[in-house]
Amino acid sequence: MKKSTLIGAMMATSVLAGAAAAQDVTLTIESWRNDDLAIWQNKIIPAFEAAHPGIKLNFTPSAPAEYNAVLNSKLDAGSAGDIITCRPFDASLALYEAGHLADISDLDGMANFSPVAKSGWSTDDASVQFCVPMASVIHGFIYNKDAFAELGIEAPATEEEFFAALDTIKEDGSYIPMAMGTNDQWEAATMGYNNIGPNYWKGEEGRLALLAGDQSLTDEGWVAPYRQLARWGEYLGDGFEAQTYPDSQNIFTLGRAAIYPAGSWEISGFNNLVDFEMGAFYPPVQNAGDTCYISDHTDIGIGMNAATDNPEAAATFLNWVGSSEFATIFANALPGFFPLSDAPVTLEDPLAQEFISWRGECESSIRSTYQILSRGTPNLENDTWNASVAVIKGEESPEDAGARLQKGLASWYEPQQ
Repeated sequence: MKKSTLIGAMMATSVLAGAAAAQDVTLTIESWRNDDLAIWQNKIIPAFEAAHPGIKLNFTPSAPAEYNAVLNSKLDAGSAGDIITCRPFDASLALYEAGHLADISDLDGMANFSPVAKSGWSTDDASVQFCVPMASVIHGFIYNKDAFAELGIEAPATEEEFFAALDTIKEDGSYIPMAMGTNDQWEAATMGYNNIGPNYWKGEEGRLALLAGDQSLTDEGWVAPYRQLARWGEYLGDGFEAQTYPDSQNIFTLGRAAIYPAGSWEISGFNNLVDFEMGAFYPPVQNAGDTCYISDHTDIGIGMNAATDNPEAAATFLNWVGSSEFATIFANALPGFFPLSDAPVTLEDPLAQEFISWRGECESSIRSTYQILSRGTPNLENDTWNASVAVIKGEESPEDAGARLQKGLASWYEPQQ
């Protein structure tokens, strides 16, 4: 029997929960999030076990840098846990294709997730899902509310307002307008190009068109974000070229910069470091009234070891991960890592609530280079890093950057040839 059929039959059985409880089983969970251990032990596991007597959870994380190697070794040896925490896209797709992750497309809980949410853990044709989406991170801008109040600035909604605010901050001189460096390269692409870009290429519409070969990186929607980045250099402060990611974090949290191009993953750390009130705004649109788009990027999922001896109990747990109860626990324990399900969630952290509220105002997409387009050589993700840096530093024009990246992509990706 195919795994998808097997799981569908399990889910259709009304006595599943009772059967799982009667087995009195322990599910072992593999994960790279060893920093989450206390959250699992103190909050997630007690909540699940209280609602599902007879199923115990054993959370056994590895160090993040070692996780892939450790997990693959365990899977090959047949000693991996019942539940596998999934990185997005190709690493988990490879596990599914090797027969290590079960097809969970028919799991009831999967109905709670949109195609965008499921994209990080689906086959290329989206016909099979092999991990339940757990959390995403949302891109935007975090700002110092005290600095904005001092300078009489409102959170900008349009590009014109954005650059007017930057000019006001620069002219006053009390703060660096934006804290971002180019030394480590990835920030310029992740918190620059893929932060503002969806407003230009219209989120999933453009991303999927690029995948299909219907758009190219020389089209206006893909070059225009570089034109905005080319204007950023004058607002990043002296020496931004040598400024590292930790440098930028310190500059903002110490109150020396007014705006931080950001991801929501910063919230927990920043909350413990700042002595001012923080706010956030989504990437400003080109013109008032335009639809806004945000990068709501798939970050972490969780799936079933295809070789588990406890598929019914594992399915019960994975369904619970798609529930409002799990989403609320996880999101409040880790502010800035947002549930991907449609289940209602109330967040206690005001900055996290601001980020997640954008889902109701804007269209969600994911980072443009993460699905399929970075499998070849040259690697489009890495090329986007250095192109973003080169444009910000004035070493490459937006048009030349687009042409170079398009040439590299077309050299190996058939739909672009």
